[in-house]
Amino acid sequence: MTLKEEFINTFNQNIKREGSKKLLEWIISTDFFTAPASTKYHCACEEGLLKHSLNVYKVLIEKYYDPKEDNLESFTIVSLLHDICKVHYYKSSKKNVKNEHTGVWEQVPFYLIEDAFPYGHGEKSVFLIERFMRLKTQEAMAIRWHMGGFDECVKGGSFSVSLAFDKFPLSVKLHISDLEATFLHEKGTSAVNK
Repeated sequence: MTLKEEFINTFNQNIKREGSKKLLEWIISTDFFTAPASTKYHCACEEGLLKHSLNVYKVLIEKYYDPKEDNLESFTIVSLLHDICKVHYYKSSKKNVKNEHTGVWEQVPFYLIEDAFPYGHGEKSVFLIERFMRLKTQEAMAIRWHMGGFDECVKGGSFSVSLAFDKFPLSVKLHISDLEATFLHEKGTSAVNK
């Protein structure tokens, strides 16, 4: 099974909410399945966003999902869609870099950010999802604050992330799962930063 098939199967099996089919159709029409997850850090490669989304899903389910207490649909939504803001966000390009061993200049791939809709990271994901499907409050909070201390708002001094983490445990679980996927499971996965 390809990663794309795995994503679509997981989405269809676990998400039944009104509007989810239209959301999936929109996702399929974008570059979600081929886009990188970052410019040069984790999963800066073809299918990187797809790989990262599935990795976050697997960590969240494995470590934090309790079928007696938790809602599988909510866990699937927040993990698979937390970075939907990265759709049509990166552009592939090349730059000249001097090879340290040979001294010869070589063209190497890299990704540029072309943010046509600069709405913020988590809030942009919430906005894009809600164009098709309503989110529960805990889902919206988890997606909005999944960047934790890396969020621009927090860097500016906002304490809202602390309040969200205190009131909505799914926010903390998604953030930790995102960190684990990024810094542990995806270390060395960038084609442009080797």
